[in-house]
Amino acid sequence: MKKKFRSLGRIIFGRTMVVILGLGLQLYFIVSALMFFSNNIVYFTIASNVLSAVVLIHIINDKTNPYYKLAWVIPVMLIPIFGTVMYIFVKLELGTHIMKKRTVELVKKTSGYMPQNETDLKELSEADAKESNLAVYMKKFAGYPIYKNTFVKYYSLGDHAFESMKTELLKAKEFIFMEFFIVERGEMWDSILEILEQKVKEGVDVRVMYDGMCSLTLLPYKYPRTLISKGIKCKMFSPIRPVLSTVQNNRDHRKILVIDGHTAFTGGVNLADEYINKRVKYGHWKDTAVMLKGEAVKSFTMMFLQNWNITERDEGDYESYIKYHFPEITEGSLNTDGFSMPYGDSPFDNENVGETVYIDILNRAERYVHIMTPYLIIDNEMMQALTYAAKRGVEVIIIMPHVPDKQYAYLLARSYYAELIEAGVEIYEYTPGFVHAKCFASDGIRATVGSINLDYRSLFLHFECGCYFYRNPVVEQVENDMQETLKMCRKITLEECKRLNPFKKAAGLILRLFAPLM
Repeated sequence: MKKKFRSLGRIIFGRTMVVILGLGLQLYFIVSALMFFSNNIVYFTIASNVLSAVVLIHIINDKTNPYYKLAWVIPVMLIPIFGTVMYIFVKLELGTHIMKKRTVELVKKTSGYMPQNETDLKELSEADAKESNLAVYMKKFAGYPIYKNTFVKYYSLGDHAFESMKTELLKAKEFIFMEFFIVERGEMWDSILEILEQKVKEGVDVRVMYDGMCSLTLLPYKYPRTLISKGIKCKMFSPIRPVLSTVQNNRDHRKILVIDGHTAFTGGVNLADEYINKRVKYGHWKDTAVMLKGEAVKSFTMMFLQNWNITERDEGDYESYIKYHFPEITEGSLNTDGFSMPYGDSPFDNENVGETVYIDILNRAERYVHIMTPYLIIDNEMMQALTYAAKRGVEVIIIMPHVPDKQYAYLLARSYYAELIEAGVEIYEYTPGFVHAKCFASDGIRATVGSINLDYRSLFLHFECGCYFYRNPVVEQVENDMQETLKMCRKITLEECKRLNPFKKAAGLILRLFAPLM
């Protein structure tokens, strides 16, 4: 009983409640101000109608996704005063502009440390001109080159990736960079933290950065101080504060571990026990990751430093972190065939890099595209790419969770099922539990693994990362895992979609109105 009261006390007097109350008060003052001005109703109505019309014109002509435009047009038209004020607030919000300016500046500054090896690009062009076109786009507009001379290992479960992460961490001699969306105390994080403490004592530069959302429910707000006291450099990315700010909508959803500039991990795995099935929340947790050793690690090192330095005045010497030496590769004992292209996606670069890579795979597929994703909340461009690929005879398979972690996201995903299935897309649900993997595999020659979900938040709002592979041995490993996973899935039929509970079906359709916010 005492434990229940303590838990209730933490909720009532904790930071989460402070944030909620702070936001509530600000909304109250906005509404009160609008009510105050409404006393002069005639003049106020004329002014608000003119302002709403101007805002609508701006929304329609804005260079953003049409679904985001729709998400703003509805409130501006239905509740013009409040909707218009909120839109103006969002567009003028200072914090977002400051972060955008700093992010763009850092990406531009660091791109020179990741030059494109022209010999690699020429070899790629000779193998497939369309592949080299993608590589040219990625370097020119996202800043990330394509590499050879890189060994890649695929992990079909977070459990397996965790063991390799610990092994590689113990080998660190110079630095360890960790950037994760979620860090939660438990067996996984405690084991890693023990290694990090050991490495600090050995003189290794250890840096940990996690997203500020963790401070709401998973970690104390002052947890970075705990790690700093152990000698670990630590910071929260965009800490949650009780202030209305659109910058808090742009979360750091990346999962990156870099060791000494020559080894990197990425994928869907966060640092919490459900990701390695030490805690069961939604059945068996199916997640994936990759480990890279070699030249391509440069890009992951730069991705980390770009986000780390957003709040740093002294950026340090970038050159000292991207030099790499890996004896096993230089001595030829590891298979480094094929191409690897790590890439980051930012909400501030005016390029939908993550979605572009996915759509490029769909558009160039000849035989199949197999996909694993936890969420399916897609815009018209992605819907068109998926259905067009299926309509022209490409086998398009999407593996989704059967046990969802968010009921609203599952109902929303379900609202797309019928349209996709009618076009020929096959949808399967992973019956043992929850799929958190974010993978595409196509034609036995290309694949991508990373942190990017098929939803609006990942594709447009968050900082994300992934790694694209072409004619790399890892592509076969990803596809083999797809086939093994399919054996544990059930196929969703069109008849089943039609039999869906009408209330659930209606809820999914209504939720589509708010899809860009989910």
